[in-house]
Amino acid sequence: MRNLLEFLSKYNHWFVFVVLEIISIALLFQYNSYQGSVWFTSANSVAGRVYELSAEVEKYFSLVDVNQQLSLRNIELERQINVLDQRILNTTKDSSNIIVDNKELFNGFQIIPAKVVTNSVNESDNLITLDKGRADGITPNMGVVSGLGVVGIVYMVSEHYSIVLSVLNSKSNISCTIKNKGYLGYLHWNKGASDFAFLDDIPRHARLNKNDEIVTSGYSSIFPQGITVGKVTNAYNSADGLSYRLKVKLATNFSTLRDVFIINNAPMQERIELMRAAQDSIQDNE
Repeated sequence: MRNLLEFLSKYNHWFVFVVLEIISIALLFQYNSYQGSVWFTSANSVAGRVYELSAEVEKYFSLVDVNQQLSLRNIELERQINVLDQRILNTTKDSSNIIVDNKELFNGFQIIPAKVVTNSVNESDNLITLDKGRADGITPNMGVVSGLGVVGIVYMVSEHYSIVLSVLNSKSNISCTIKNKGYLGYLHWNKGASDFAFLDDIPRHARLNKNDEIVTSGYSSIFPQGITVGKVTNAYNSADGLSYRLKVKLATNFSTLRDVFIINNAPMQERIELMRAAQDSIQDNE
């Protein structure tokens, strides 16, 4: 306290000067119209600039929500396109509607938005941490997708976080098919580049083209049918020579992954079990 008083006593003339300057400036702008208008214009200009910057910052942060909405819409549109493509294919081939009806059983799946907390692309077994967990209804073996394509499968879950087995993991094994051709295979990643994986067990009689689209097969309760995986870039013989191995350019950019969607597979699991029960019943009656 003593030091403060000594400081004020030593520099009291400066404080008096500052106070008088403030009073004089206030009187100048208040009682002189020209100076007052200059001050008003300048103040409005500064305030306007501040508000403009504030709006820009707010708009920037709102882009996170916009991006999430666009990604969600992209997934839905992609699914609808795949449904229509399959329906057209079946109709032009004059086949029955059984495949289409089975496909449409997946229309009601629930998706839960989540954000990537941690992610790796350079390990042999890459994992992704998401900010959603058991409290949000997440359970192991749920599929995870982005606005561009498949991401992976939920592996472990805590109360508020979940670990995803990325497509870029040596243990990843996702059932896929060549769109509109029906050939089935399993997607694997053998280390290396983060934008390529391999589709194994494609039969030798398959008719293949570069840029054929690879999508999820729907033959499990993890992913609905028709979710984009990537495109074929090359075809090789398998090690035993009995099948093809396809090099696939992945649709998802794992190095920039931020927003994802977790697929709640409960409705799909129930419907798949119903389908299987119906098929078993038909076989028993035969």
